[in-house]
Formats: sequence, C-alpha cells, structure tokens
Amino acid sequence: MQSTFALLETLNVGNLVQGNNTINEYFAAQFAELTPMNVLVALIYGLVVGLVIAFVYKKCYRGVLYSPSFAMTLVMLTLITTPVVMCIKSDIALSMGMVGALSIVRFRTAVKDPMDTAYMFWALTMGILLGAGMYGIAITVVLGISVVLFGMTFIKFTSPNAYLLVIHYDEAAEYDINQQLRRTVKNRRLRSKTMTRAGAEMTYEVRLDNKQDLVASMLNIDGVHDATLVACQTEAGA
Repeated sequence: MQSTFALLETLNVGNLVQGNNTINEYFAAQFAELTPMNVLVALIYGLVVGLVIAFVYKKCYRGVLYSPSFAMTLVMLTLITTPVVMCIKSDIALSMGMVGALSIVRFRTAVKDPMDTAYMFWALTMGILLGAGMYGIAITVVLGISVVLFGMTFIKFTSPNAYLLVIHYDEAAEYDINQQLRRTVKNRRLRSKTMTRAGAEMTYEVRLDNKQDLVASMLNIDGVHDATLVACQTEAGA
C-alpha cells in the first residue's frame, strides 16, 4: 500500500515537473521571437509615426469642425496594429485566426469625409510595416506621404473658396440681386429658389477669389431682408 502511494506521488511530481518545463519552454519560445525590448522599440516608432500622421491630419484638414479625438484615433491605430502584426507574423495559424476574428467586426461609426478613410488606412499600413520590423521603409513612407499631402494642400490654396449664399428678399428685388452677382461674382450657380407669400429665397453656390464682403453688398439692395454666406464643408479651411 505504501509503495502504491509512493509511486503515485512520484508520478504526480514527474507530471508537475514536465508541465513546468513545457510552460517554461513555451514562454522561452515566445520571448525568443518577441522580446520586450523589440516590442518597446516598435511601440516607440509607432508613437512617433502616429504623431506625424495626426500632425499632418490637423494641418491638412479642410472640414468645418476639426476632431482631436479622430487625430488621437490615428495614433492609437498605429500603436495597436504594430504589436498585433508582431505577434502573428511568425505564426500562420494565429494569423489565420486573427483574420477570421477581424472579419466579424462591424464598425457602426459613419465616415463623413473620404479623406478620413484614407488617413485610417495610412495609420494601419504604418502599423503593419512597423510590426513587420521594416522601420526604414515605414519612416520613408510616412515622410513621403506627408510631403505629398502638404503639396496637395498648398496647390488647393490657389483655387477659389466655395460658399453657399442664401438670400431672403422681396420678389421685386430679384433683378437687382442678379445684376449685383454678375458684377461681383464670376463663378456662381443657382442651387435653389423658393417663392412664398412672405417673400422669396435663393441659394447660390459662389466661388470667391478674395475676401470681398458679398453679404454687405446684398444687404445694400432694397428689398433684401437678410443674406447668409456659408462655407462648404470641403472648402472651409482653404
């Protein structure tokens, strides 16, 4: 009886030692491929690259309301993608599982500006390059795209700014309004016209080359009740 208990204790100890060795070997294999120092270096590169992307987004943004949270999201996308790629790049089974898991994720937030989608793909691409250890290529790509975006933004400054001119007026003043627009605005397009018992409303799309006070010139016309100049979303910051 005592020999049986001794044999069981020996087997339990042996299994425990074997289990500990297996765990140690597992972690040793993991850290052989992915050391804490490698992760730290990659995250530092990811932070720098993400901040560059956020800076370019802020300087090149041409919408109405700049969103600091979206700029922070671009930094986080770069930082999050980097360690994920580092983990799956050497394990085919894990990479396939990750692709399957991500395929069922659905994002409900609507992207209003197509350029925001481009910035998100830019951040994800940088995270993939950094996670794969291609630091030189990542730095070259982020600097090259930044120069291109700044160049495109500078070229955009040369085009006239687009606005919507909304005018409420008496019907008798329509002729004077059209004559004033012909004299002051070369690029214009009638978007809508509404007639009511209380008066009329016209909406023009206008492109202005300079800072002329178009609203004041409209209000100087007899029969014009009010005039509003609204910047188009895609041209607000130009």
